[in-house]
Amino acid sequence: MFKSYTIKDIAKALGLSTSTVSRALNGSYEIGAETKKLVLEYAEKVNYRPNPIALSLKEQRSRSIGVVVCEVANNYFSQAINGIESIAYSSGYHVIITQTHESAAREAANVQHLLSRHVDGLLIALSAETTDTSEFKFLHSKGVPIVFFDRIAEGIDTHRITVNNFKAAFEATEQLIIAGFSKIANISSTPNLLNTRERFEGYRAALQKHGLTLLPEFVKYCYQGGMVVGEVEHALQELMSLPEKPDAIIATNDRITTTCLPILKKMGFSIPSDVALTGFTNSEVAESFAPPLTVVRQPAFMMGQLATETLIKAIESKHPLYESISQQFDTQLIIRDSSLKS
Repeated sequence: MFKSYTIKDIAKALGLSTSTVSRALNGSYEIGAETKKLVLEYAEKVNYRPNPIALSLKEQRSRSIGVVVCEVANNYFSQAINGIESIAYSSGYHVIITQTHESAAREAANVQHLLSRHVDGLLIALSAETTDTSEFKFLHSKGVPIVFFDRIAEGIDTHRITVNNFKAAFEATEQLIIAGFSKIANISSTPNLLNTRERFEGYRAALQKHGLTLLPEFVKYCYQGGMVVGEVEHALQELMSLPEKPDAIIATNDRITTTCLPILKKMGFSIPSDVALTGFTNSEVAESFAPPLTVVRQPAFMMGQLATETLIKAIESKHPLYESISQQFDTQLIIRDSSLKS
């Protein structure tokens, strides 16, 4: 049976005081070289490891970070988490990842669970359902280090890492217009989310710039963010059964984008000859779709890294950081066959 050795066990075995063993393990100059050698060799022999709970009580820190995202399987968030972990682990922090599955109730439960685990700070991308951010305001006011990334809470002066959503959607819409499409529909996540609204404004601005009318029936919202396939299917059925069908669609989140393509094919539409498709996705296989998919790609890995660096800086600051950091990345529009006239 595995036995976890403590400082007391080592002290008893070597006939030393616990304070002597503790100082020897910590490399204190007060302990002689022979005693240090004796303690360290024995600690190695019994595979002694410091108790993280005891350390966290002593230091008032757990050296862990809580992460709240909609789902790990989402292409964007899986890459962001890789970025988060790359910085956290190299900085001596563990990462606890939770998923909301776009539920505000689950998000609240996840945050409470993470706080009960005494995480040192939180990295949060809001759920599609979240409209009440008062709990985050309260936590922020109490000094809990919080960084929002991708999906941010408005009205809280905390750190936020985003992309230029307006510019991203503007460029994607304009590419479709320049390619010869004029009846462009927009399928997006819930307008509860600021990034949804910013992307919609970019879409609207591109239409306006090129003298195209924004038709209300061409705008569809998926309030579960594409997590429910039937919701996306319903939106597409409504669009493609209009008397005047769209000749192009821009999907403005990862899950919706990767769901649109197979549904349109199942409905019997050819892409791009019947309807062009552009989407926001970090899927590594977008180029392998038939046809290859035009995408807006976010620098998810770098965003995860910067969010974590920002959070750790806030955690380790000896004084509260009253000045919030707001960093905005540019996206990359990768043009492929799905948004070009055949």
